[in-house]
Amino acid sequence: MSALAGRGAIVTGASRGLGRAITEAFVREGASVLMMARDAEVLAQAREALAPLAGTGQVLAARAGDVSRAEDCEATVAQARAELPDLTVLVNNAGVYGPMGRIEEVSGDEWEQAIRVNLLGTVHMCRAVIPHLRRRGYGKIVNLSGGGATAALPRISAYAASKAAVVRLTETFAEELREDHVDVNAIAPGALNTRLLDEVLAAGPERVGPGFWERARRQQVEGGAPLDKGAALAVFLASARSDGISGRLLSALWDDWAALEGRAEALRGSDAFTLRRITPREGELS
Repeated sequence: MSALAGRGAIVTGASRGLGRAITEAFVREGASVLMMARDAEVLAQAREALAPLAGTGQVLAARAGDVSRAEDCEATVAQARAELPDLTVLVNNAGVYGPMGRIEEVSGDEWEQAIRVNLLGTVHMCRAVIPHLRRRGYGKIVNLSGGGATAALPRISAYAASKAAVVRLTETFAEELREDHVDVNAIAPGALNTRLLDEVLAAGPERVGPGFWERARRQQVEGGAPLDKGAALAVFLASARSDGISGRLLSALWDDWAALEGRAEALRGSDAFTLRRITPREGELS
């Protein structure tokens, strides 16, 4: 049986890049999906292109909306509950880099808008879907993080701050929902060649810094991380194979996440794949 057969899922930021790749992987694995994105025209085109992949009984729906608006998130969840056979999964993929440059040089309004999309968008979607998952007594929430969560990202501070917050939110919601059997995890998909990379290159070395810009240029030439790696991890975290694994940040490229199947109890008492403070060893700072 396909990994997601009979499951309904919402994927935000689903019209392009990783969101579209996740949607395609979900449909191929038997899920019904409601695609959400801001650009209605691009969203409709993506849905039309993926529709032939859906089998008998599968639903592939779409709704234009902005995750930074709580009312759009609530309407999306209401549509998913009405149209999908069994709403079980939420993938919070929608995200932006936000303004690029030193903090005193960038627009404060743009900085705050990046927080609204990346962090509050995740919160709005979770608030809208969690009551339904609690009633079911089962569910999966997959949040998209990234390199900004685990390392400093000079000149892209709104992105870095929001993605680190998403990981801690993931850990916190995982604890809130543990007794309801709702697993909440985050994905670091790797450096992707998507429109976000195009934005970095367009910004130039003077705004994002010469080192970061040069790495982005090399990434463009070398191809970046494959989208299907992040999509495969999303399928794993949305499936029964990951039941009980919760509150983790997993790298699609560097972690042997497939080997975690059946190891939920071992992980529960471990700090593995989490954000934690590191204390120095004795004498290390002397």
